[in-house]
Amino acid sequence: MKSNFFILLILSVITLNAQDVVKNYSTLTKNPLLYQRTEFQIEINAAYSNPFDQKDIALDLVLTSPSGKPLALPCFFVSGTSGSSVWNARFAPQEVGKYYFQFRLNYEKGKEFFTKEDSIDVMTFGGNGFLHRNDNWTFKFDSGKLFRAIGENVCWESRAWEDSKFTYDYLLPTLANAGANFFRVWMCPWNVPLEWKTVSSTKRYTNSEEYFNPGGIKRMDELVELCDSLGLHFMLAMDSHGALMSGQWERSNYNKVNGGPASTPTEFFTLESAQNKYKNRLRYMIARWGYSPSIAAWEFFNEIDNSAFNASDTILIPHAAVAQWHDEMSMYIKNTDPYNHLVTTSISHRDIIGMNSLPHIDLNQKHIYKRTEKIPWTIKTYSSLYNKPYAVGEFGYRWEDDDPKYGELWDYDYKRGLWYGLFSPTPVLPMTWWWELFDTRKMTPYFRSVREISDLMLEAGKGSFEMIESSAKNVESYSVKCGKTIFVYLLNNTRHDAKTDVQLKIKPEAGYSVKSFVPVSRVYTKLANTKNTDVITIEKINLKAKEELVLILCAK
Repeated sequence: MKSNFFILLILSVITLNAQDVVKNYSTLTKNPLLYQRTEFQIEINAAYSNPFDQKDIALDLVLTSPSGKPLALPCFFVSGTSGSSVWNARFAPQEVGKYYFQFRLNYEKGKEFFTKEDSIDVMTFGGNGFLHRNDNWTFKFDSGKLFRAIGENVCWESRAWEDSKFTYDYLLPTLANAGANFFRVWMCPWNVPLEWKTVSSTKRYTNSEEYFNPGGIKRMDELVELCDSLGLHFMLAMDSHGALMSGQWERSNYNKVNGGPASTPTEFFTLESAQNKYKNRLRYMIARWGYSPSIAAWEFFNEIDNSAFNASDTILIPHAAVAQWHDEMSMYIKNTDPYNHLVTTSISHRDIIGMNSLPHIDLNQKHIYKRTEKIPWTIKTYSSLYNKPYAVGEFGYRWEDDDPKYGELWDYDYKRGLWYGLFSPTPVLPMTWWWELFDTRKMTPYFRSVREISDLMLEAGKGSFEMIESSAKNVESYSVKCGKTIFVYLLNNTRHDAKTDVQLKIKPEAGYSVKSFVPVSRVYTKLANTKNTDVITIEKINLKAKEELVLILCAK
């Protein structure tokens, strides 16, 4: 009895202290809705040295969902000083019903305080929630709806010397209106520079001595809200390879000369103090923007191999250090992000030993330039070898520049790369580079054709994809069976017109009706029925030089 009395006494003291430390909190959202942002504001009376250092002070929103699932969401510092500060929590419910919650504060060398329990009632609302890993072909929303990503790189807004119209406010609605549902963005010294005190190549942002750049925070807030309104999802590359290379490393917040913990790029990966600094950044990003289903994936690095190797393929940073860092940081995200966003990173063309097998990386990816024809083989080989989704995060006819004299060649490459991806086991179709060029060349509406066939595939197969061997004389052919419907992509990758029969090496289950789809015009045409023996044959297909065609075979 005495022991129970002392336990109750200790708990009451902790509760009273918590009430003193957490001065007040309020729910800013009047009617919490499923998958929508519910915001809380919390006033804290606690001393700290750095409100962005979770080892110094950390505030969490701790919840129990209607189904009984425990959740913990980091909160983020907004304003104030040591001893009197304001924090926010941004929470997106993934269940309908009553959530019970309280705030947990850790500070002063491990002291932990909880507020009294409270609750919110979440009402149902439209939407599908967050994207998660499903299989090598698709991602899956909380709602169960399947998703294949179709879009391009829009990695930054116009730099100081570029056409000022190329902002996210212009480019992203254009993408969404064309049927795209996905894009990729960088954080770097000239775009959403969250962790850059010194910016470059931009008039949009200014230098700042704040822990996180206020301009980067503001623009990220705006970007997330814009994507939420458009129904677009994006992959967020939190660093480019340049962050660890000469030019940017000299300005990096991780560099010891700028007050950071690391003397070299290798120490960025290996020093515990550098890792802790990076985890503080991840915690802040999850706290402030993790609520948004528009963020499809956290991508650690763009082309990390270009930091780990030099131009002569000499190793500059040990592979083991890079792989271990990615393992540590991906595990940290999985333990901190209550929404279980996808996690990824990327290489240019050189594999980092051990990276493709990391258990907490959901999506492996590389970039392919000047070798677009390698996309189908690359995706199929890597996804099969590592039993994990694989994506081509960048591709293009050239990487050096966007000289308009190559415009027609770029257009051709742009189109076939998308179709190669659609007919390959990847949840993210290859994403083109040089977004300003393709906008100027009025290529963006082409996404509508690819999206149209993708939607038909998903509807026909309900998530079932089976690659089928096919052949056509002098014509490239790629075939996929979705449910009882077969889709065939044909490309005359020659300079001469072709007339061919298409053979699908699959035993016919029934008779098939056939129609063709011309991607450029989006025109469907009914064709003669198939010839069925031990294979399926579609006869007398005419394709002009460099022309493409999609065939759709529906079982009768």
